[in-house]
Amino acid sequence: MATFELLEPRSADEAAALLATHGEEARIIAGGTAVVIMLRNRLIAPGFVVSLGAIPGLSYVTTAEDGSLRIGSMTTLREVELSPLVRRRCPTLARTLQQVANVRVRHAATMGGNLSEADYASDPPCVLVAARARVMARSPRGDREIPLEDFFVGFYETALAPDEVLTEVIVPHQPESLHSVYLKYVTRSTEDRPCIGVAAFVDADADGVCRDLRVVVGAVAERPQEIKTAAQLAVGERLTDQLIDEVAEGYAAAIEPLSDLRGSAWYRTQMVRVFVRDAIKEALAKDGRQAAVAGS
Repeated sequence: MATFELLEPRSADEAAALLATHGEEARIIAGGTAVVIMLRNRLIAPGFVVSLGAIPGLSYVTTAEDGSLRIGSMTTLREVELSPLVRRRCPTLARTLQQVANVRVRHAATMGGNLSEADYASDPPCVLVAARARVMARSPRGDREIPLEDFFVGFYETALAPDEVLTEVIVPHQPESLHSVYLKYVTRSTEDRPCIGVAAFVDADADGVCRDLRVVVGAVAERPQEIKTAAQLAVGERLTDQLIDEVAEGYAAAIEPLSDLRGSAWYRTQMVRVFVRDAIKEALAKDGRQAAVAGS
């Protein structure tokens, strides 16, 4: 492992100041599940590692007056998964976190670290983008709120400035009429990274007329994919099988998938068509408290 100086700030302001001082030589570490692997494999060689572990007040799950969930960036995935507030206010997020890696990883990995890594095959970003979540970032210039749909820029790249520290995740209040689900497909073990993951949030009236549809596809491109023109086809219309197929076809046609060990671009296009369709149908049929995982 490369030699570096470990810095342990006692506040988010101090952490941001250290990033500003050391620039490209500095790297943040939160839970360490990703950064430690990259250090060991010499994929990164920072001169300074800024640990957030000693900063108080960044691990919490609470609600605000507007009904939104507020999750501190150092809250572990396991803590969020088990939180009664999350299970009640956004159960699909809790179910999704239950599917991330294994319980040992979830006890170490943090919400802020997971999002800041911007791993294209990570599960939580899909659900959080569909939930219209936002993050708060702290820098020497103050706090900045970033919608998650604008946060992920490319492969392992976010909209965070070099001197910004992610401090909080905000999940807006989800109306009871908004049903959601996250489906993913893994080609090997249940702990494997997904070949595809799809989050669908559907708000429809008693007659099946769609008021809102949000579908976000992950693990198929460098960032979560939401094709709003395709989803908009359903708004104001009754969600028939034919219309759902049209939405799914719109996603399959618009997304340019990547190829990796989990699937070729061609294969992923077929899976987008199938999983977008199935996710919308399952969200319509269920109340969001159950998520399915398909595997071979």
